[in-house]
Amino acid sequence: MNAVYMLGIITNRGMRDKFIQFFKLHNIHVTLTVLGEGTAGSAILDYLGMEATSKTLYFAFVTWDTWKQLKKDLYTQVKIDIPGRGIAFLIPLGSIGGKKQLQYITVGQELSIEEESTLQNTDYELLVTIANAGHIETIMDAARHANAPGGTVIHAKGTGAEHAKRFLGISLAEEKEMVFIVVRTRQKNAIMKAIMEQAGTGSPAGGIIFSLPVTSTAGLRMLEEEAAQ
Repeated sequence: MNAVYMLGIITNRGMRDKFIQFFKLHNIHVTLTVLGEGTAGSAILDYLGMEATSKTLYFAFVTWDTWKQLKKDLYTQVKIDIPGRGIAFLIPLGSIGGKKQLQYITVGQELSIEEESTLQNTDYELLVTIANAGHIETIMDAARHANAPGGTVIHAKGTGAEHAKRFLGISLAEEKEMVFIVVRTRQKNAIMKAIMEQAGTGSPAGGIIFSLPVTSTAGLRMLEEEAAQ
């Protein structure tokens, strides 16, 4: 089984064009770029040889086979082992809202799994919705109607719009919003369905939704108490 993962790469700003080209060389055409700031203490920065500079976080979707080659090239081409160059990590996808969406985010990569793959038996999952900018309320209204708690939004710049028409039958804007919601696993399907119906690829939001397994939580007592009633 060629499982699918969300790839994260954190590096200093100013390397977007280089990384986008690097991704495309590995048949990764759908990516998201988010700007951020480093918060590590000076002792950690000194140890890693990094400066307290502005950062860029890249999200992409890769199969295990793609990752094996990409990881090698992160060392040989990007020189990610040089102090200060950056770090990369993988997070397994728990599920995704539709086979076409799965094909779209992994376009160009060989895929051999269905749209729903249970990776871990967890009590909670993180739902991530990627949508065109300006549709946060539509997404959150749909989620709340399915009894979801509040969400967190970050802004991103996406790639892969040229493939959206082929797989999803829609045009996607470059400016994106990513909505993160932690939910109980037993609520996941209902919330994902509600978001897909109101803000999915058939709507102006053009939303794509997937889940990531959450192995442990803290601070969700009120949610747990409400669910027990």
